[in-house]
Amino acid sequence: VLKHAETLAKEHGLLENDNYHLLDEKKDFFSQYSVSVGSTGNLGLSIGLMGSMLGFKVQVHMSKDAWQWKKDLLRKHGVTVFEHDDDYSFAVESARKQSENNPKDYFIDDENSIDLFVGYSSASLELAGQLKAMNITVSHKNPLFVYLPCGVGGGPGGITYGLKEAFGDHVHCFFAEPTQSPSVLLGFYTQLHENISVRDIGLDNNTIADGLAVGRPSGLVGKLLNHVIDGFYTVKDDYLKEKIKEMYTLEHTFLEPSAVIGCKGIDMVLQHSGYCKQHGIQKEDITHLIWGTGGSLVPEEIKKEYLL
Repeated sequence: VLKHAETLAKEHGLLENDNYHLLDEKKDFFSQYSVSVGSTGNLGLSIGLMGSMLGFKVQVHMSKDAWQWKKDLLRKHGVTVFEHDDDYSFAVESARKQSENNPKDYFIDDENSIDLFVGYSSASLELAGQLKAMNITVSHKNPLFVYLPCGVGGGPGGITYGLKEAFGDHVHCFFAEPTQSPSVLLGFYTQLHENISVRDIGLDNNTIADGLAVGRPSGLVGKLLNHVIDGFYTVKDDYLKEKIKEMYTLEHTFLEPSAVIGCKGIDMVLQHSGYCKQHGIQKEDITHLIWGTGGSLVPEEIKKEYLL
């Protein structure tokens, strides 16, 4: 959204001396344009909130998996929300088709966007700064293991790309998916990528982890990272429910079901020694990082339901 706003502003001579504060004063200009996206939840939420703040007309197509409170919050901020009784792929395709009919609409394509992929990768720079501030060294002796929630693959794919650029072979990235929605794992395992769905192997793609309820993976990510991802694992919904409560009790942090899926990665690495032995890693030397990607905007009444 920010890159698109920057592009439009530069094309129309609205940026002076790279003063990006001016973008916040151009709502009337941006209101001539619209932004569309298909989502299961948090991508649509972030696109909608950022787009509406800048003045864009925003259309978010939500799959059946999206939580109601996310749709309500978007509408509260003036976003048009389309609800579909179908999965993520259908929501994306609906947004794509709608955008094709409007020359002033910008479709944010979570399946195939290089811009979005690179945007995700920039998180690695922020993480590198945070680790340095905490005096955490990433090296051959002290490797970093990162456990990334995975839906269509764009977010964890971009982050992995950035982390590998920042830390090279000293970072190990594992993609975590719900047991009923392991779309990226399936795409990699079969090498069919976007040409196979979890439904093709009898899974229903139903999970409480709304942001990860994706049946068909991104072909872009699959092909870019074919030899870069270090591993995959899957997690059942019951585990996610337990970990929400545990994280809140131990860390005083509320994370959504999609965000706590990273916790399981630590258990798997510590319980199964094969990966560490293969790479000559001592388990006690690992810095484990759970990538928690949502929870701060969850309404209090919804939090209470999770924590009961």
